Amino acid sequence: MTIGLTGPVSAILQQASNRAIMPRYQSLSADQIDAKAADDVVTIADKEAELILAEGLASLLPEAAIVGEEAAHADPALLNRLGDALCWIIDPIDGTNNYAAGKPPFGVMVALSQAGETVAGWIYDPLSGRLAHAHHGAGAFIGEDRITAQTTGAQPPIAAISLVFMDPAKRQAMKDHIAPHYTLTDIPRCAAEQYPRLVLGVNDCSIFERTLAWDHAAGVLFVNEAGGMAARPDGRAYRVDEAHLPGLIGAASPQLWEELAFRLAAV
Repeated sequence: MTIGLTGPVSAILQQASNRAIMPRYQSLSADQIDAKAADDVVTIADKEAELILAEGLASLLPEAAIVGEEAAHADPALLNRLGDALCWIIDPIDGTNNYAAGKPPFGVMVALSQAGETVAGWIYDPLSGRLAHAHHGAGAFIGEDRITAQTTGAQPPIAAISLVFMDPAKRQAMKDHIAPHYTLTDIPRCAAEQYPRLVLGVNDCSIFERTLAWDHAAGVLFVNEAGGMAARPDGRAYRVDEAHLPGLIGAASPQLWEELAFRLAAV
């Protein structure tokens, strides 16, 4: 059972944080930050942390493929490994723009998939030490404590809607037809924080346009195993080997998910 991997994986996450991430936090020089795409950066800490994570995870399951965000950026052919029998998926620093600016939130995300289905995920917050993790069929946890998703209880529900990667027409449709039914809150620009907020009673629902495996594999499993719901807008399960497809809804309860999916289908 993957829950037995949590101790070793946690140690590897902490090692990456202690050696590569936290020593450089709020002390990066300009030459240690590179533009990777429009409104997206990578730092020396991302690259060093990914190497530490990849080496450590490979020692746990040598038979598993490894797909890291930075390695896949350098060699997109690695994305073909996401459907392998076993695959480690690594986001060395999620929320890199925040990290590079010297502010929270940011986190480290690791998932293990089996033939395209996420079977375990770990989300580590280096600043607080919080480890959120989930295991297919075995529940969701913060540290050693099993957790159940909580709604905020607010009316209207609180929504964090990511408009960043939507085209202008879709962005406007969201503002016109979805936003009026919710109390909107700022997105943290960090899936490692956004998914836990759906479970911890901070936010009720979220819409994501871009669904890259390293951003969403661990978080989707965490929400679902906690009793919330995260799925494609048509209700299909999220698969890491379909991470090129747009659109994903996360919610603190199945009812909240269904209400948002119904509204989204009418847009």
